[in-house]
Parts: sequence; C-alpha cells; structure tokens
Amino acid sequence: MRPVDEHLAAILAAVRPLDPVELDLDEALGAVAAEDVAAPVALPPFDNSAMDGYAVRAADVAGAREDDPVLLPVAADVPAGDTAPRRLAPGQVTRIMTGAPLPAGADAVVPVEWTDGGTGTVAIRRPAPPGNAIRRAGEDVRPGDVVLPAGTVLGPAQLGILAGAGRRAVLARPAPRVVVLSTGAELVEPGTPLGHGQIWESNGVTLVAAVRQAGGRAERRRAVRDDPAEFLATLNGLLGTADAVITSGGISMGAYEPVKEALASLGTVWFGKVAMQPGMPQGFGLLGDRRVPIFTLPGNPVSSYVSFVLYVRPALALMRGLPAGPPATVPARAAAALRSPAGKRSFLRGVLSGVDGADGADGAGGEARVTPVHGQGSHQLAALAAANALIVVPEDVTEVPAGAVVEVIPL
Repeated sequence: MRPVDEHLAAILAAVRPLDPVELDLDEALGAVAAEDVAAPVALPPFDNSAMDGYAVRAADVAGAREDDPVLLPVAADVPAGDTAPRRLAPGQVTRIMTGAPLPAGADAVVPVEWTDGGTGTVAIRRPAPPGNAIRRAGEDVRPGDVVLPAGTVLGPAQLGILAGAGRRAVLARPAPRVVVLSTGAELVEPGTPLGHGQIWESNGVTLVAAVRQAGGRAERRRAVRDDPAEFLATLNGLLGTADAVITSGGISMGAYEPVKEALASLGTVWFGKVAMQPGMPQGFGLLGDRRVPIFTLPGNPVSSYVSFVLYVRPALALMRGLPAGPPATVPARAAAALRSPAGKRSFLRGVLSGVDGADGADGAGGEARVTPVHGQGSHQLAALAAANALIVVPEDVTEVPAGAVVEVIPL
C-alpha cells in the first residue's frame, strides 16, 4: 500500500497553480493576489477631520473652560468632499465634518460635543491641543507603500484597501472551478422518494460544501449509474471548463466500479490502496489537454470526506497559489482509549475541546482534549456530523491508552 504522505506528495507534485487573471474587485472575493499592489498616493491623501466639530488654531482656544467658554465666529462650513482651498484666519473657526479637508492655518479640531454647536458664533468649553482629532496625510499609507503583497487571500478588508488605493481590478489567481460527480445506481437525489435498495446522495453535497469552504467554486452533477461509458461521456463534457474534478465511488476492487474501469486504461490516472483508514482505495491523475486534476475518492461518506481533507484541500490551496502541505495538527489528550489496525494510519472522528475555535472554546489556560465519537464506521455519516476533528493514529500504533497525547486535525 502507498503511504499517506507519499500519496499527498504525488498529488502536490502534479498539481499546478492556476494562471493569474485580471479580476474586477466585485468578482475577486476569495481569489489570491498575484501581484504586489502599491499605493499611488498617500492615504489619507490630505489632512482631514476625524470628528464633526470645529477646525481651530489651538492657541485661540487654550483658555476655554466649562464655566468660561471661548466665543469665536464661525467663518465657514466645510463638508466632506469640499474641494475649495480654505484658510483659517486667527481668531476664527471653521465648522467641519468628519473626513473634510482641514483648512490651512488650523492645527486642531474641537469636537462638537465640547461646544454649544453654534453656527454663527460658537462657544468652546474645552481646549484642544495641537493635532487633536486630525487624521494626517499619509498616516495610514505613504506613496509607494505596498498595501497588498502577492499571495494575499482577498477578503473584504483586502478588497477595501485595493479600492482605497484607487484600484478597480487586480491580477489574481481565481478560485478553482471544481465539478463534483458521484457514481452509483443506488443513489437518488435528496428530496425524492426512496425505492428498495436506494439511498439519498450525500457525498456530492458534502464535497461541494467542502470545496467552497476551501476557497473553490463548486458545482454538483447528478450521480451517474454504474456504467463506465456513461461516466466517461459525462466526464468528457466537464473537462473544458473545470479546473478540477472530484468523483466519489466506483474505485474499489469489486464489480461495478465505473470510474476505475473508465479511466484505468488511459494511463494518466493512478488507482491503488493507500495505507489509511478510512479511505484505503484512492485514485488521482490528470486528464485531457488541459491536464485537469481528477481526485477519485471512495464512495463511503466518511472515507470520501476524510480523503478530501487529506488530499484535495491541500491541492486546492496549491492551485490558489497558497502554501500547501499536510493538514495542520494540534496536540490533545485522548479522553478514551483508541484502537487502530496495524500498518494503516487511522483518522478517527472526535470532538476536540480546549483549543481556540474548537467547539466554541477560547483555549485560554486550558489543555486540549479529544473524545472519540460513538460510531467509527466509514458509512456512519451522523457520527461524522457530530465530530469537529480527526484523531491521527500512526501506522505503527495499534492501541492508544486514555490520557495519552495524540495529534488531531481540526475540521
């Protein structure tokens, strides 16, 4: 059997990052920047008021007191977006709004809460030191500063700084387009009646959600029957637009294995056993002129999802231009004894607690613990739904006593 790490290494050696494209900011959420973006101007580009209030010369209001306010004439109003050049004369104030340019000669802003709010003459009840409530030009970004380095995942804040730097589009690696295709004559669409010997198709729904959670764009096709010709015809129709294909089912050792039967003769897809539980039957390869990666995962629902976590999720990260490797683990103390078959790396489903983000815990000052869920069969979808982690038991370990420290993959 192929070792787990060897199988992942083979996948990552074959997959390539997607080519960068110019993306409008409205379409770039979740993409990964492929260029360093520098600010063409200072941000903010001019001194402006941080509050609604009055632009003043600090020396003119130095003596202001609650019981003895300074009275000054209001020379003008300056709203945000005002483009007229303005200068503040000594002994006057300018009423100013948040974000409005600071008039020349002003060196402080008095918040409106420190005044009577006057429009012709204002009573100022507190002094304002020089620089009070002023946003200085360039205090956030100086001209030429890199505001977004290549390799950054574009979230709301990152798109905001791109827009703030005047960009309408960005060169980025887009989210991979992934098609999910399940196989099996027994599979029917959720929401339709079940016949004898049928089950609702859940793998596709799970895998589509997993792709989207991993930063890809996914669509699910209706399950195909156990017919290699039908499977191959469906697959060929996907290769022109998909960046990757995920299948589930049809790769084991028995009869009626349409994925294996359809693809094995091509010579570009490897099928075999990986030393893991669940998910021993695996397949991976490249298809067509575009060398589209295809991940052929086992059909049992737990096996399919665990395989996604171990192999597909790192490959999608690489396609997005991000660092890729084995899933990150955290140490945790096992709350119960664990068993594992010799020669296979087990990924037992468990509930992790005492770690930041796990089960709502903040992890502060506590020890991480993991409790295996009841029901470790590869078909037990309810047990998987109750878990938030995979407990990793190495190939050369068959028994783990309660209280031992184990490595855990947070889901």
